[in-house]
Amino acid sequence: MSRTIQYEYIPGNLERSEPAARTEADLAEGGFLINLGPQHPSTHGVLRLEVVLDGELVLDVVPHIGYLHRCFEKHAEALPFNQIIPYIDRMDYIAAMNSEHVYAMAMENWLGIKQDIHPRVEFIRILVAELNRLASHFVAIGTYGMDIGAFTPFLWLMRDREHILRMLEWVSGARMLYNYIWIGGLFYDIPIGFEERVSEFTAYLKPKLSELEDLLLNNTIFIQRTAGIGVIPRGLAVNYGLTGPMLRASGICFDHRKTEGYSLYSEMDFEIPIGKGEQGKTGDCWDRTYVRVRECFESLKIIGQCLEKLKGPCKRTPEFDPQKACPKKIRPAAGDYFFRGETPRGELAFFMTADGKSDVPLRLKARAPSFSNLSVLPEISKGHLLADLIAIVGSIDLVMGEVDR
Repeated sequence: MSRTIQYEYIPGNLERSEPAARTEADLAEGGFLINLGPQHPSTHGVLRLEVVLDGELVLDVVPHIGYLHRCFEKHAEALPFNQIIPYIDRMDYIAAMNSEHVYAMAMENWLGIKQDIHPRVEFIRILVAELNRLASHFVAIGTYGMDIGAFTPFLWLMRDREHILRMLEWVSGARMLYNYIWIGGLFYDIPIGFEERVSEFTAYLKPKLSELEDLLLNNTIFIQRTAGIGVIPRGLAVNYGLTGPMLRASGICFDHRKTEGYSLYSEMDFEIPIGKGEQGKTGDCWDRTYVRVRECFESLKIIGQCLEKLKGPCKRTPEFDPQKACPKKIRPAAGDYFFRGETPRGELAFFMTADGKSDVPLRLKARAPSFSNLSVLPEISKGHLLADLIAIVGSIDLVMGEVDR
């Protein structure tokens, strides 16, 4: 059963933000309207979903956003380029190090100082970014298991995520909002003994991830709740501009770390996991979880290679200065610049405009992956049950700070 419900706004009523066509005629034949959120664990943030149901069957879903608007782009128009980094941290606050990395590279390419960056700086950046990718995926996988009813994976992953947060705090002094990757360098070099601590952690974590696969991905109940639910075909994924695990789960092998080879990812040996389609149609909720779990294994491989570089060719030396290439005043050439990179949720891109005279951007536009990934929700939810809608929302891995920006 399916039908289209047309919504119209009341002209002149500026205070009313909800569609006005909520008459008995619209919800005839037993249909009714409910709200999920904006304060509810199943919405993974301050997201409100307006859901039209026929019994437990979802007829329509309308996402309402704007409850966590941070005014990032407006703030950026009043700040020097180097002072924008703390605001970038607060968009995707679960993976702030990855966002910093993309922005710093964007500015370095625009300023033409990319070749001045010491290789040790780049390998440290990749190391901390992949640690943050692991921590981010642990939140996504753990909370998603809890959505479905599996509580143990959440406890395991939060335990292991705590190890990562403590290491990142050791490096930067902060647990979530780091301001560690600077334009041209780093806030500090990594502490003495940090490489050994990371090596111990990765050796500990790899068998734990294998246990997680057996406990969650191969669990019969989890498979029944996620296989064939919220399927996103390849064409639909491309049309909606999906990126990251959402795109790769649909069978499209695309990752900016591979295709662009930015930073020193071109020297890293790793694979791009894609949806298998073994437990249902490719691109379902199971595939999206599977891709994130397999990306954790690939991040471990990248971390191991970075450690080899940092202990070998790019080892610590007395003359190494992580801030040596940091410009004192940042005034890029007049014009526009665009750069994109891969965060745990997909493609983060920045479009920037400068006048060539000021160290403050005229315009800074962020393309956040969670916003585009959320846009496909109404398309893939219709015809499913209400319980399946919870599974679909959780599989998107939203961070509302970057949806609202």
